[in-house]
Amino acid sequence: MYDETTYHIYAQDRCLYANLGEEEFESTWEMLKVMIDLLGSKYTKDDLNYIKLGPKCGVGGPGRVIPTPMWEEDSY
Repeated sequence: MYDETTYHIYAQDRCLYANLGEEEFESTWEMLKVMIDLLGSKYTKDDLNYIKLGPKCGVGGPGRVIPTPMWEEDSY
């Protein structure tokens, strides 16, 4: 449990989903990219982003943010 990487998904500065596992993140991320166009909301695909957190540092410790390099493209 403490050795899992988790993800938080944001639309601009609002957290939409927190602490998603790898599989749940992948399906949620794909769903959001499709739904954002269909819903006609104030958000666009460019407003969506996420952070990837490494495993916890000990029991109850904080997760480590794993930065994504600016030049690396997302897998979507």
